Amino acid sequence: MSMKRRDFIKVSGIAAVGSTALAGYSSQESKPGEIPDSDKGIHPILQKDHPYVFIDSCMQIWPDADLTNTHRHGVTAYAVTAWDPHIPLDQALEGLMVWHLLAREHPNNIVIATKAEDILNAKKNNRAALILASQCGDFIGNKLHRVEAFYRLGLRMLILAYSTTNRLCDGCLDRTDGGLTAFGQLVVDECNRLGLLLDCSHLGRRASLEIIERSQQPVVFSHSGAKALAENPRNIDDQQIKACAAKGGVIGLSPWGPMVLKKGRTQRPTLSDFIEHIDHVAQLLGSVDNIGIGTDMSLGTYPDHSFDLWGEPVYKDVTSGYDKNISANIRSPLRMVEGFSNYAEVLNFIDALKKRGQGDSDVRKILGGNYLRVFKQVWK
Repeated sequence: MSMKRRDFIKVSGIAAVGSTALAGYSSQESKPGEIPDSDKGIHPILQKDHPYVFIDSCMQIWPDADLTNTHRHGVTAYAVTAWDPHIPLDQALEGLMVWHLLAREHPNNIVIATKAEDILNAKKNNRAALILASQCGDFIGNKLHRVEAFYRLGLRMLILAYSTTNRLCDGCLDRTDGGLTAFGQLVVDECNRLGLLLDCSHLGRRASLEIIERSQQPVVFSHSGAKALAENPRNIDDQQIKACAAKGGVIGLSPWGPMVLKKGRTQRPTLSDFIEHIDHVAQLLGSVDNIGIGTDMSLGTYPDHSFDLWGEPVYKDVTSGYDKNISANIRSPLRMVEGFSNYAEVLNFIDALKKRGQGDSDVRKILGGNYLRVFKQVWK
């Protein structure tokens, strides 16, 4: 029996985003029936798959997504945000477990990946793999055992804080840059012990560098951009990029428009602009061995952003320039770079990489090979 939309919304923490403030992002509320199909996260189906393992290191799946076709969009593995940031433990737990239920209901379409071999097998068996990821460590509270509990339930990637400061570390949009807390240090050590991959996207600069330094294993930035090319508080600087690579990690670059838009530009960024981020990191590091892709795309309809009527803190701005000049519609394909605004356009991306001189082996690394290397090393 398939899960109905209302039941998915009820039990899945990811559906709570419509009632939760997201720091640094514009609000949007829609009236029933006014969302066009073009804004519903519907991706073209590829009649023939490409030969590469494509791992998207950050994305969302919403209740109206067509799960029967997840394996037909050109993506081998989706690192899905398993629940919404800033929700309590019980909701996070239900949000995590709903993916196991959905995998059980769609055994011919999706599998939960807990080891790298699951991703490779998914490709061979014409399935899509889901990597369960958390974009916020609030669920941990001050209870270290929760890290192991969630790891045993399939969690494989963890961001300690979602843009704002919590018990573990500072976020990238907050007014302070205080780094890791003492308890946050314990959580880093516990993730290393278990094999839970640490993700530094959304974290404050100092926090990310301290996590990289403390970790005994590679860490990643699942969906970021190069601040040297696009000044955005969500992007990372060259020192962060070099530190991550020195630890053997991966920088997942994102084609999300606001993080690619250059200062002073008012036109929608293009695939070529996004490729410049890949070129920058490759030149900075001397190879593509530490580059991946984290699209931040959605399968299904991204929900509204709403805010507390009593007021919200003022955080660093992420999207206002894009909202004003290109599109403020959080669901619009215009929010992604032109030429890579849906999953099927990964074919455009592959062609663009090759035209920029990347050989087949480097394309394989960027699309998923580098992430597979890290997963094999970190996950236990």
